[in-house]
Amino acid sequence: MSKKTDTTRRAIVGATIGVGLGIGSLSLLAPVISLRPKKEETPETEPPKEGDVFTFAVGDNAGKEITFDDLPLEGPAVLAFPKDPKTGVIKSGEKTNLVLLIRLKPDELSEKVRQYAADGTVAYSAICTHLGCTVGEWDAAKGLLLCPCHKGFFDPRNGAEVVAGPPPRPLPTLPIRAEGNKPVVAGGFTSPPGVLAGTEAAGGSCAV
Repeated sequence: MSKKTDTTRRAIVGATIGVGLGIGSLSLLAPVISLRPKKEETPETEPPKEGDVFTFAVGDNAGKEITFDDLPLEGPAVLAFPKDPKTGVIKSGEKTNLVLLIRLKPDELSEKVRQYAADGTVAYSAICTHLGCTVGEWDAAKGLLLCPCHKGFFDPRNGAEVVAGPPPRPLPTLPIRAEGNKPVVAGGFTSPPGVLAGTEAAGGSCAV
């Protein structure tokens, strides 16, 4: 066997071993990747879906189903969780399921909001798009939803658009419809609720 032939043979064998080791490494890595914890969806953490009703999220009436009569005209908003009417499960196991229900005069709503509203009542994500606080306050004088952490103001009559403060985007809208005297979910959020990666504004963390 010539020296050139022997060198070529060694190169081929070396490359084959290298490929084999590479495949072996990948096969060893696969079970490691599969062991990474995955966020499992449960009935309590499932996002709002069409047909869900709403329940009070806080207060003495927590867990009670909400009717239009429970929503004061012109605010304040009511914090709510969706509930699967078939199983009776309240979807309170996921923070981003928290919703604001607010009843306004239908003729005050912008055209883009009316398509998602039910007789003047609109539903928005209650999680601030800035740093994830709960938008739980109402500025009656201005008619605006308020996040108390860093003073983010949202206009509920115009798609919860940001009118002041650091939030980078509006609160997502949750389409609703009327069934009898109850607001009912008519579809999923118009955009992902909560804080989106890459849109966080600088400034400390929010306490919820």
